[in-house]
Amino acid sequence: MTERALPPVLKFIKKEEFEMKLGMVGLPNVGKSTLFNALTNAGAESANYPFCTIDKNVGIVSVPDERLDALAKMYDPDKFTPATLEFVDIAGLVKGASKGEGLGNKFLADIREVDAIVHVVRCFDDPNIIHVDGSVNPARDIETIDLELIFSDIEMVDRRIDRTKKAMKGDKSLAATVEFLEALKEHLENGKSARAFPMTEEQAEIIKETPLLSLKPVIYAANMSEDDFKNNIDTNANYKAVCEIAKSQKQAVLPICAQIEAEISDMDDEDKQMFLADLGLEVSGLDRIIKEGYSLLGLISYLTAGKPEVRAWTITKGTKAPQAAGKIHTDFEKGFIRAEIVSFEDLMTCGSMAAAKEKGLVRLEGKEYVMQDGDIVLFRFNV
Repeated sequence: MTERALPPVLKFIKKEEFEMKLGMVGLPNVGKSTLFNALTNAGAESANYPFCTIDKNVGIVSVPDERLDALAKMYDPDKFTPATLEFVDIAGLVKGASKGEGLGNKFLADIREVDAIVHVVRCFDDPNIIHVDGSVNPARDIETIDLELIFSDIEMVDRRIDRTKKAMKGDKSLAATVEFLEALKEHLENGKSARAFPMTEEQAEIIKETPLLSLKPVIYAANMSEDDFKNNIDTNANYKAVCEIAKSQKQAVLPICAQIEAEISDMDDEDKQMFLADLGLEVSGLDRIIKEGYSLLGLISYLTAGKPEVRAWTITKGTKAPQAAGKIHTDFEKGFIRAEIVSFEDLMTCGSMAAAKEKGLVRLEGKEYVMQDGDIVLFRFNV
């Protein structure tokens, strides 16, 4: 078990309690499964031929949080529960997936279930590793997958338009919805993702009923060689091409080396830090992907702490206290009275909750309080 493997207590958490699900996609032989194995230590098969990954592989990792570690030292809890992240390694894609080519139907079904996409793009040259299209070309590879998602979305929007037009016969107020959907369809038919279509809040609510694949946020994982990291990643033309594409789509891009991640996956913490430092890196690829994933999905964590348990709870930015309490249990939200909150920094400065209360740093917040990242909270409720 590596340092990022689940503590024993997390093995018994129900699947629906995992906080974020990232789907790892990419053309065959781009290093996707190698990276997945390194990040999750899940042991997914990896080999130098297309469709090595036939069924999706799933790996669960705990989200690194130094604040939670510090609270664990303070309270010496009976139970330590970090937030968790689910990685799904999805079968490699080829042209025609939206029409069922290769493993296309399985690919599209699997990707529909994830919150965000980690698109692994090959940015290294190696004659010993086959490329499914014969050469390394990130722009072409990204377009291949983007278009398959877009083609699938066009079919979904088409069906939604047909249903809405039929419903219009009895409800003329749906005309605006049809107009929006037809404009979106035209946008998709121009080879542009749904992410790039400007929507009002009302239109965004409408399209929620038709979850589109090309609307999902993306982290482009630019998979480069170890030499690129030892020298200068900015001299890699393939990486720069990925950066330009990510910028145009307002999505995230991360330079990464699947081989490096594989090498450090079994190292102890001290050796890992030394290895990364030699390459000019502060944190591992896993930590960087998690950070980008939280940012893309607008997630933050609040913390609960005490002798029974120290735990991180993941919520979306803007969540108010009662709804945050409901994350723990629905009764907490229904019977919410108040939240007793201290910031992590204030608690660490004071050294204990009692000292923080003496200095007036523990606040009483009501139903309109918007939770902040790193809040340490005790909910008061009555049902």
